[in-house]
Amino acid sequence: MKPLHSSRFRKGLLGLLVLALMTGSAFVQRSMNRARADLGLTRSEPLENAPPLLVFSTVVLGGFRGLIANALWIRAMEMQDEGRYFEMIQLHDWITKLTPHVDAVWVVSAWNMSYNISIKFNEPADRWRWVYAGIQLIRDQALKYNPHDVELYRELGWHFQHKLGHNLDDAHLYYKSRWAGMMTEVLGGGRPNFDDLIKPPDDTWAARAKRLHDEFKMDPEVMKEVDEEYGPLEWRLPETSAIYWACVGRKMVKTDDQLIKLRRLIFQSMQLAFYRGRLIELAWNQTVEFGPNLDIVDKASASYEEMVAAERAGGNESMAQNISNAHKNFLRDAVYFLYVHARLKEAQQWFTYLKEKYPEKVDQAQSLDDYALARIEEDAGETDQNRQISNIMGALERSFVYLATGQDDLATGNLLVARKIHARYTGEIGDGPSGERVPLPPLASMRETVLKDLLNPEKGLVPELAARLKTALG
Repeated sequence: MKPLHSSRFRKGLLGLLVLALMTGSAFVQRSMNRARADLGLTRSEPLENAPPLLVFSTVVLGGFRGLIANALWIRAMEMQDEGRYFEMIQLHDWITKLTPHVDAVWVVSAWNMSYNISIKFNEPADRWRWVYAGIQLIRDQALKYNPHDVELYRELGWHFQHKLGHNLDDAHLYYKSRWAGMMTEVLGGGRPNFDDLIKPPDDTWAARAKRLHDEFKMDPEVMKEVDEEYGPLEWRLPETSAIYWACVGRKMVKTDDQLIKLRRLIFQSMQLAFYRGRLIELAWNQTVEFGPNLDIVDKASASYEEMVAAERAGGNESMAQNISNAHKNFLRDAVYFLYVHARLKEAQQWFTYLKEKYPEKVDQAQSLDDYALARIEEDAGETDQNRQISNIMGALERSFVYLATGQDDLATGNLLVARKIHARYTGEIGDGPSGERVPLPPLASMRETVLKDLLNPEKGLVPELAARLKTALG
């Protein structure tokens, strides 16, 4: 009996010792956590809305918080496989508090909000709340505790470029409109005055600069640098924010792989910025439209060439060739867009560059006029009279609408296109199609018909826009 009694005594004593050590460890861990937080080595925030057992475990286990985070992570992945995205939010919140320096946790949590949960709603406003919550999670929390994590900058830029910038989500126009509205407020209208944001001349600009820093976490000095390198950019559009965050992250890169990922993000965003990087505000119906940003043709072209060189330097010849083909198509589009915007000198300059850069892909004898008109005829056919009339009247209609909305360059460009198609079809310009064919109606007659239809109160433009058109025409 004595050995048994002695054994129980030893076990009890050991149990008391373990309990004392665990209690002491908890107190020591708290002081260590405070010291680590003061040195910026970690953060230790209390778990909110967590079960008591989980809170107790994190305090007692201290340094073994990672084990708890792993268990929660496994459970979160099971929920993802089961499609239980809403329930994952709380688990992700706990995991980020336990292991705030693991970027994958933040990335998956933000993705869950922006992509998985947002599409569960039908109303664009409801979707936007979750999409923006994902952006805020990375921008406002993840980067606060991981300011040198390149992957987080890339992921934040990707949210702007892909979720907001592209058109894959049914509510993408709503996202763009909300973001443009927010940025218009903080930037004071259209193109920002960077100098006034850097050194505010009055209280109004000081408030804008403060909000830009506190809410959007953006630095006007860095914005100015980015705009000088890649702009002029439209800072109210999401692809510009993508470029901004990629450029901030670029300062933190440590490997070639990190650098090329950010270069790709910048390159893809520059594509978007060229094709639809011009924000057109239509005051008459309080909406916005998007057009090409023709002021960045040179810098967008340079971004293509930079990516081709980078991919080749990394031994990825296949990707380099794909981007080279994309560059050729970009130049073709740039020439055409400049042409229809009546920027003929620039169109000729880039048409010449296209011929020099890709001589085997372009007819060297083709003129700029022939090239631009051939682009229009690609989908219409050269000899189809009805389709040519449709092309001409379409260009005339666009010209009038652009005139009414104050876009004089586009109005002039589309009128030029209509005249060129008419002259080419009727053989009135050199190298135009010849032979007998049914003549087109006079251009003046088609213009009169289009204008009459647009001013028809029953089926034409809305009254305010019609009035604007009449004023513009005199």
